[in-house]
Amino acid sequence: MDATYYLNGGFKPTTKRFADLDGPDFFPTPAWATHALIDNEEFVGDIWESACGNGAMSKVLERTGNQVISSDLIDRGYGEGNHDFLNSWRKAPNIITNPPYNAAEGFVQTGLEKAGKKFALLLRLAFLEGANRQRTIFTDAPPSRVWVFSERITFYPAGTVQKGTGTTAYAWFVWDKDATSGTELKWFKPGYKALYSSGP
Repeated sequence: MDATYYLNGGFKPTTKRFADLDGPDFFPTPAWATHALIDNEEFVGDIWESACGNGAMSKVLERTGNQVISSDLIDRGYGEGNHDFLNSWRKAPNIITNPPYNAAEGFVQTGLEKAGKKFALLLRLAFLEGANRQRTIFTDAPPSRVWVFSERITFYPAGTVQKGTGTTAYAWFVWDKDATSGTELKWFKPGYKALYSSGP
């Protein structure tokens, strides 16, 4: 069985998920995109990076001084491999990750159950669209804050030369268990790409 997911979070037995397997289909998260989150959101307690890949995001999260737990469905040599977030026994005060695109809705539903304080997902801004998500996620459990990137994120296959800019808008979607108001739309100030592009 191919260990990938359907849109609703169930396993997809035959079709490979884009940007999830080893080799040319694996796209690590640029360090500056994670720095933007931790510079603007405070996380108290342990952090679980539940789709850690090669540890690109986990290494930045460690700069918060918090204990970082790393796992991934695919074993890429970093953290705990072969760990299925959607069916995991683990819980943590905070969960931060860039989920597989085809499993984003499943990650939201699972993260809301397993995060005690905050849950943050790096998603396409277009995730805000869709009648199904409006019914299944945003009506009952809307994010507390949506941090929109002023600069475009470009995801490159691991090991390739990074150049050019992406064409897709991304945002950090943050669910905060202590928030008392509705969804707040915020923007990251430009400059994170230049400030942190050299690494964590």
